[in-house]
Amino acid sequence: MKTVSQEIQELSIKSLESTFNKLSNAYKSMTEKGSNTTLVKKRLNAVKIGLESLKGTWNGEDFCYDEEIISTSKDVLQGIIPSIEKQIAQAKEGSSQKH
Repeated sequence: MKTVSQEIQELSIKSLESTFNKLSNAYKSMTEKGSNTTLVKKRLNAVKIGLESLKGTWNGEDFCYDEEIISTSKDVLQGIIPSIEKQIAQAKEGSSQKH
């Protein structure tokens, strides 16, 4: 894995934490309304595992998932990259998502 500056590490973790919180809120809201939560739940789990992976690599925290779960999460995260790139392009200057 290539070297990533401390600033980028912190901003990346904060951004994923924000995404995780937003997905958690969306999942809760959709569950209360009786909406289909399959996609949100899949993304929520993938972001959680991605976040734990980064924290494990950069902060030395525990990261214990089997290869199949990691692979599935990686596929889900790669599938949402286009929408993330679109959000970054639209983000206001100075927000953690712009860095």
